[in-house]
Amino acid sequence: MKKVLKVAADVLAWVLLILAFIITLTVLTSTKNEGVARLFGYTPMSVQSDSMKPTFSKGDLIIVHKIDDLYDLKENDVITFYTIVDNQRIINTHRIVKIEEKDNTRSFITRGDNNPVDDELPVEAVDIIGQWTGKSFGKVGVALSFIQTQKGFFICIIIPIAIIFLFELYKFIVALIEVKNGEISEEDEEAIKQKAIEEYLAKQKKEEEKAAAEAAAKATAEAEAAAKAKAAEEHPAEDILDTVVETAEDAE
Repeated sequence: MKKVLKVAADVLAWVLLILAFIITLTVLTSTKNEGVARLFGYTPMSVQSDSMKPTFSKGDLIIVHKIDDLYDLKENDVITFYTIVDNQRIINTHRIVKIEEKDNTRSFITRGDNNPVDDELPVEAVDIIGQWTGKSFGKVGVALSFIQTQKGFFICIIIPIAIIFLFELYKFIVALIEVKNGEISEEDEEAIKQKAIEEYLAKQKKEEEKAAAEAAAKATAEAEAAAKAKAAEEHPAEDILDTVVETAEDAE
């Protein structure tokens, strides 16, 4: 049980670190790109009004992807773009209701699904951020907007990372104390037992192989001796002659 809890804690720590990294990257890229984060060509956007209701509502999170060719856009597509409202430059996401072409350039007339009239200003090519992918997540945009604030970034990113760091530091200190006191954790004890078993089995296998080799060599020697004895019984005269010749040669 203790081992399971340890693994679960490690997995949770890694998940939090990955989420923190993604969110941090999103916040940093949005800061550099006029409030627009872009990760691998995709942009998470927090909906700020109900102008597109019921397609999506205020507080929802929508995903927008970068457009490679403006001529791929058509009427009824939903696009995200920069526009001017009450003398302020804002980001808007509305549906294309008409496409105008003049002097080889395109502009787009847009309208919110919940609005009775078209937007005042046409959307020029340079103002388009991307096209809505059709993906939306209810009220998740509220969390994204909060995280993008200084307070939200501190609460959702800095504090969890600090907790993970302190937890890993605690584990490191406990491990050092165990080593100093000669204590062994259950996990380490199991590893030591497993290693001892493997070494014992390897030693037994080596001894068996050695015994088998010695038995084979002994059997071969006995077979050769038996063959010589049999040959001597079958040809005794030749053996005596060979012995006499060898003795004579030794005498010379």
